[in-house]
Amino acid sequence: MTDAPAIRVTGLTKRFGDRTVVDNFDMEVPKGAIYGFLGPNGSGKTTTIRMMCGLLTPDDGTGSCLGYDIRSESAAIKANVGYMTQKFSLYEDLTIRENLDFMARMYGLKNRKAVVTDTLTELGLLDRATQLAGTLSGGWKQRLALAACLQHDPRLLLLDEPTAGVDPKARRDFWDEIRRLSRKGVTVLVSTHYMDEAIQCDHIAYIAYGKKLISARAQDIPAQIGLTTWRVDGPDLTPLEDELLALPGVEQVARFGAALHVSGTDKAALDKVVAAQKARKTHSWQEKPAELEEAFIYLMATAVDNFAGSTA
Repeated sequence: MTDAPAIRVTGLTKRFGDRTVVDNFDMEVPKGAIYGFLGPNGSGKTTTIRMMCGLLTPDDGTGSCLGYDIRSESAAIKANVGYMTQKFSLYEDLTIRENLDFMARMYGLKNRKAVVTDTLTELGLLDRATQLAGTLSGGWKQRLALAACLQHDPRLLLLDEPTAGVDPKARRDFWDEIRRLSRKGVTVLVSTHYMDEAIQCDHIAYIAYGKKLISARAQDIPAQIGLTTWRVDGPDLTPLEDELLALPGVEQVARFGAALHVSGTDKAALDKVVAAQKARKTHSWQEKPAELEEAFIYLMATAVDNFAGSTA
């Protein structure tokens, strides 16, 4: 079926010793989606993605990836996956062309030289083909790593913290390329804890301490959580922040530039606080739609750290 999801998994669980790193995880990933996996460091994002794609065997659970069983057909999945690790993992003492040629040989690609030249051209690397990888800036290393992932035409791309340590222009260029791939039908899974990467994704799953807290289209997540949010402008915001956090109905106060965003899930209780504050006429209060930033701050704050005290 052409409309079948690229990935469908049920009950995925992974343990390392006595620590359950991923706990009963269910997910469907649409074909061609850019799917973001968000959560704090060590929350199980990368482990989850690797199990979903047949790169790591789960202790429990079943599923399919690109139409292949994640347990019994992992070799077929791997042949159709491009994996870009967070740390640059190519050879720094080889040139850009030599690195791509090595990867092409690893995948057993036919017409290897032509494939490498096409990849260099498509990713804007041809003019730097003879430059040693170790002399590249962070942005150009990122582009080379992406090129190495793409030249065997994968149907699924895994990105682990893909834009860490690169400048804003390189980050924009990178995401332009990812969206181009998505339009061609390539499914992209992104592991990140950065909001500026999360907002590039069509769908988002938030994972904390081994458990999936929420998954939905990015635009639907704030409404699913049910946050009401007010923007507060005015003087002396720091003491006001402390005061508000002590009031019933206020579950979250976050600083955004020169304003506070005050949020809660009990609208009536929060509105009562706001009415009392407005009566003081010391600050400007304006209700606003809750956005992803407020949603993920809330999820982070309310997640229970069941890893605390673990020796694993």
